[in-house]
Amino acid sequence: MNGAACWTRHCARTTHADMGLSSFLMRGAKRFLAGLLAMLVLASCGPREAAGPVVLAPSSMQETLGLVAMEWEQQGHASPVLSFAATNALARQIEQGAPADIVICADQEWMDWLAQRDLILAETRRVLAGNALALVSATPAKDDRSIAARVRSSGNGRIALADPASVPAGRYAQAALENMGLWADVKDRIVPAENVRAALTLVEAGEASLGIVYATDASASRRVYNAQIFDFQYVPEIVYPAAQTGNSRHVETLAFLAFLSGPEAHAIYAKQGFSLYEPAP
Repeated sequence: MNGAACWTRHCARTTHADMGLSSFLMRGAKRFLAGLLAMLVLASCGPREAAGPVVLAPSSMQETLGLVAMEWEQQGHASPVLSFAATNALARQIEQGAPADIVICADQEWMDWLAQRDLILAETRRVLAGNALALVSATPAKDDRSIAARVRSSGNGRIALADPASVPAGRYAQAALENMGLWADVKDRIVPAENVRAALTLVEAGEASLGIVYATDASASRRVYNAQIFDFQYVPEIVYPAAQTGNSRHVETLAFLAFLSGPEAHAIYAKQGFSLYEPAP
């Protein structure tokens, strides 16, 4: 083979190799840029912001807050993460460092407890709504007697209510019975439940002949009967305070808290049977 031919073949091999290397580098650069772009997108909408604020709330607001969350989401926001339990359990969770942005309590006492431990931002505290207490029965037989008469004539029948030792609904119920002069007669027949929904379930299952629950729970159940509202003069004021937690980092916490206390949420509360809170002058 002459020298010219050898040189021509060498140049062809070199050119082909250079083109292959350039193509490889171009493909690598494209993959790198695509990966970098994906990382930037993920960083801009990380897992914390992919969902809305984390809200800890009492079990008595479960369906209602679900509706509020749907309304919030329909306005273009990420759906909040809702978790429900008895208020005392929620407060203990926050004390132990559970991740939460907003806490809603079923009374002022537990919110005060959180405030005393600097676990909420006091300036964000506000009341969302109010409620009432109702006596319900496990049997559908009509009973037009007063609450006092029904309680006194229930014989040895058990009365379900949330645990008065720690749960707001139970404390409200005990206070009402004490103010009506009934507590001493019935305290040995009380069945304390973990929360107000658990008390309602005991009546629905026939494991207690009577129960004292929130009016909103009584109206939502199709398996309890003869709901009667306690006179407000016997019951401590039932309210649902809310606040931002001290360790909240979600960018929409304050916006959702404002929404919870705004007109759209108030309309949902009213439709679900909650009362609109008006502070005393």
